Amino acid sequence: MSDQKTTYSPDQIEHLREGWTRVQQRLKTELGDTIWKSWIKSLRLVDVRDGVATLATESKLTKTRVLSQYADRIRANCCVEWQDVTTVAVEVRRQSAAQRSAVMPEKPVRASEMGGDAPHNSTDKTPSTPRQPQPLNDMPIDAYDELGGRLDPRLTFENFIVGGPNNFAFAAAKRMAETESPVFNPLFLYGGVGLGKTHLMHAIGWEMKERFPKRRVVYMSAEVFMHRFIKALRHRNTTQFKEEFRSIDVLMIDDVQFIGGKDSTQEEFFHTFNALIDQNKKIIISADKSPMDLSGMEERLRSRLNWGMVADIHPTTFELRVGILQSKAEQQGIDLPYNVIEFLAHKITTNVRELEGALNRLSAYANFISGPITIDSVYEVLGDVLRASTRQVSIAEIQREVSRHYNIKLDEMHSRRRSQNIVQPRQVAMYLAKNLTSNSYPEIGHHFGGRDHTTVMHAVGKIEKMMIDDQAMSDDIKMLKSLLNAG
Repeated sequence: MSDQKTTYSPDQIEHLREGWTRVQQRLKTELGDTIWKSWIKSLRLVDVRDGVATLATESKLTKTRVLSQYADRIRANCCVEWQDVTTVAVEVRRQSAAQRSAVMPEKPVRASEMGGDAPHNSTDKTPSTPRQPQPLNDMPIDAYDELGGRLDPRLTFENFIVGGPNNFAFAAAKRMAETESPVFNPLFLYGGVGLGKTHLMHAIGWEMKERFPKRRVVYMSAEVFMHRFIKALRHRNTTQFKEEFRSIDVLMIDDVQFIGGKDSTQEEFFHTFNALIDQNKKIIISADKSPMDLSGMEERLRSRLNWGMVADIHPTTFELRVGILQSKAEQQGIDLPYNVIEFLAHKITTNVRELEGALNRLSAYANFISGPITIDSVYEVLGDVLRASTRQVSIAEIQREVSRHYNIKLDEMHSRRRSQNIVQPRQVAMYLAKNLTSNSYPEIGHHFGGRDHTTVMHAVGKIEKMMIDDQAMSDDIKMLKSLLNAG
């Protein structure tokens, strides 16, 4: 079981393995799918002895997050399996191929065991490398690149971070890529800019080329499709155009909304669509809106696009943004402190592309100065991005963030409990509500379980004094302001 010298009998190994699987099942139910995938799923059980359950992860960020937020939950669930467990330890350990086949090799949690689809980035695999395209139909790959666009080797299923907002679209894309014949046709992906539609389309392309190397897979934007059609009209070779597109096995069209209002292009696309569907060929389409909401699109084409599976990608959540930043930082070898990741995930909420752009700028900054990335350097490098995202926070947001920071239940903000570990976070939230919102003392008191305005005044005064006398409190307030986009 251990990565070191500890040895166990086969029965002990199986017992510990099965116990850890049950712990994972309960944690997924308790914490929710997004948190489990982001922080818990990658943990490996490497030892249980002397009251300590030792877990391993390949990420320093995961270790920090787990120990600060989820250690008590993990310990409680471990106690169900091993009653003498009193402590949970987390170590950062890289796994070699030899270690994976050691005394307790890692066993992936099956989808059937976890009650859902198994995420793509299981930690029982070695770090994935970009897949390379294979020859199709015994012709050079460039012949197909001339018709469509070149697939980005970075955009694979392994590099796609799955969370609540994109889980259904990811599962549908995987199903489309893994099956020889389409289970549903077409697959229509839609959502706002930078949420992952193009990533999933490229991932489908790579997966199809790996599984079915003789299939002809073509990816292109709707704009390229239109320009190729116009060129065929100009040179009077529409017959060749039709033959080329009708010989495709998998056609992926990105940003189909672009052909809205282009009647001739829509006409040709409609006929191409029908011809491929009749041949049981796969079609994957993306757009910024659902088929029925596309403006300037013929009714018959909207109806065809709505035939198969329609999957929308919602805006990212905080946990998903943290997971994306963590993954991208590790891929690029950037030492990004967790407080910076958390700050960026709170601050940049529009789309994934902006998150990646911010990370790239911070990476360049760190290389130039050869120093650590801090909250202050984030303000220095990303001042324009942060100013653009500044907004008025609500008392409810303050309460949620303070509860998360101090690891207490949100309900405690409204309760009458007087224990110190509850009172101080509640007073911090009152202080921030007074400083970051336009609410009066009585209005703030109303949001904290109907407390009197004098209670709020006392809380604000006490935290102000503590910030002068206690550097830790001053740092907490600064961090919370930053996380609330109001620093």
